Amino acid sequence: MRLFVPIILLVLALVAAVSLDRPLPPADLVIVDRSDVYTLDPQRMSYQHELRRARVIYETLVNIRAEDCEIVPGVAERWEVSDDGTTYTFHLRDDAKWSNGDPVVAEDFRRTWRRAILPDSAADYSALFFSIKGAKEFFDHRQRLLADFAAAKAAGGAPDAQELWRDTLAAFDEMVALRAPDPRTFVVELNAPLAYFLDLCAFPCFAPVHGPTVDAFVSIDPASGRMIQRHDWTKPGRIVTNGPYVPTVWRYKRDMRLELNPHYWNKGAVVARSIECRTIENPNTGVLSYESGAVDWLTDVGPEYKTEMLAERRAYLERFKAELDAGLALGGRVDDVVAALPEPGRGERRNVRGFNAFGTDFFSFNCRPALPGDRANPFHDARVRRAFALAVDKQTLVDRVTRLGERVASTLVPHDSIPGYPRVDGLGYDPERARAELKAAGWEDRNGDGIVEDANGVKFPTVDILYSTSSPRYQNLALAMRDMWKRELRVAAECRGKDSKLYKEDLKKGNFMIARGGWYGDYGDPTTWLDLQLSGNGNNDRGYSNPEFDRMLAEANAEKDPARRLELLAECERWLFTVEMPMLPLCNYVSVYGYDPVETAGMTDHPRLEQDLSTLGPRERRAEVAGGRGRAVQTPAAQDGLP
Repeated sequence: MRLFVPIILLVLALVAAVSLDRPLPPADLVIVDRSDVYTLDPQRMSYQHELRRARVIYETLVNIRAEDCEIVPGVAERWEVSDDGTTYTFHLRDDAKWSNGDPVVAEDFRRTWRRAILPDSAADYSALFFSIKGAKEFFDHRQRLLADFAAAKAAGGAPDAQELWRDTLAAFDEMVALRAPDPRTFVVELNAPLAYFLDLCAFPCFAPVHGPTVDAFVSIDPASGRMIQRHDWTKPGRIVTNGPYVPTVWRYKRDMRLELNPHYWNKGAVVARSIECRTIENPNTGVLSYESGAVDWLTDVGPEYKTEMLAERRAYLERFKAELDAGLALGGRVDDVVAALPEPGRGERRNVRGFNAFGTDFFSFNCRPALPGDRANPFHDARVRRAFALAVDKQTLVDRVTRLGERVASTLVPHDSIPGYPRVDGLGYDPERARAELKAAGWEDRNGDGIVEDANGVKFPTVDILYSTSSPRYQNLALAMRDMWKRELRVAAECRGKDSKLYKEDLKKGNFMIARGGWYGDYGDPTTWLDLQLSGNGNNDRGYSNPEFDRMLAEANAEKDPARRLELLAECERWLFTVEMPMLPLCNYVSVYGYDPVETAGMTDHPRLEQDLSTLGPRERRAEVAGGRGRAVQTPAAQDGLP
């Protein structure tokens, strides 16, 4: 009998493996992303594809309507704002429920926002909560408590971590102006009026998490006093959500399955009952999968030949220009008009589309005084950063490297993307001034040997350029800039590609000299970009810190006149990108999607590109939903992005 036990166990293991890996039933909507989400914890998400997923797994107090980015009710069915603009009272709907049937209550938001504010969480977006009265003070108070705890430990004492945690919770209740007077009422007091506060409330990091589920994976570390969070609660089968969908399968770097949340209050408005999110890192493989007809939306057409694919779309639209113009003149949307046109001919296509995006491509300078290993960092000097920025010919990068016709950028905020915000221009291409800036910083070729060195004859260190291997674009840009810096500044550089996860780890640790970056606006205000440079901001991967900039930004945000506030913010941005240069903006993004408007409807062309997965899906199903069940999903006429 003993001989049979191992065999039986092996057979059972094989059966289990096969059953776990068996094909899933076809989903109503199949999308492909270039990389998997790193987490399903909304307070820890930061990348665009993660946030897109979060918006349909969780629901915030208010929602962003994808087609026009207007604020609409979410968990809160209505709200009031005090006359002075500092107090918001949200009234939660009675039928808001978690996927396990529990009601969503005001305390869920209060506890979750506390979780996001705590420095223990190390959340990228903690600073977004600092507009709440007492939030920054509580954050600093908790930091001091932890520092005192560590000092007491070092002195040989035995401080009580649980007592410290109880003191922290009491301090939060006393200091932070978040109240839940009853299960259906949530009150928020701000330090000052904030024009975009509702927009913030719709951002995924403000989404609630299910307290009992999350708390089961939280402990207090007796050695440090910190709250320790294990993230097993985000796994399918454990995770509890309050949005339109629940993750039921998550095979990392392979796929994720989202199923309709049976308790979602507005499930009648959800177009696709199930969504399969596949991860295909190789851009060519992604296109092949899409062209086979197995994918409804390729979220990023990555290969370099996408320029030819867009040219085929332009050829198609040019052939039917009269029909397209007539349809748009009657108020039709681009996708709806294109869906009614005849089939593409040879050398034409309609299933690829480019959009000018609400984002900017850039490379970050490491602004810290020292690099890992306590090595001196030349990029701590703003003159060196300006030199490297001035030596980059961005138009050549757009014309010859990316080849998508992007708008060259010298600042972060895309021009004309925010109503009333002045146009701001930063440094352009000026190799002669670049060399002068480098010389002013003490670096020059002193003996004509082609080597740039300091006054002591020490060679300028080889520049480490970090990029993620998730797209050939980043490598190509890094290589092109490496050659420009060698030609114009006579400095050596090496390009270092890493897998997305390892790249992110190096970025957070400051293990780079120059690193690939990029940012899509999270909300419709310049601070969604400018806050990246604040001292201590969770997304300030550059380690940039300047009290003068912090002061300028605080002064702008304190301005009550909306027009003057935007002028002051523009002054902040101008100073950043003509003097400080913590990063090197290259161009505004163009997002290239693969989808056929005949089959898949609901794609918005609003500049913010807030694609709502719950309103995407088969055209017939979308029309059915729009015909009478749930909230309306019809979209108004909009301008096309790129051809």
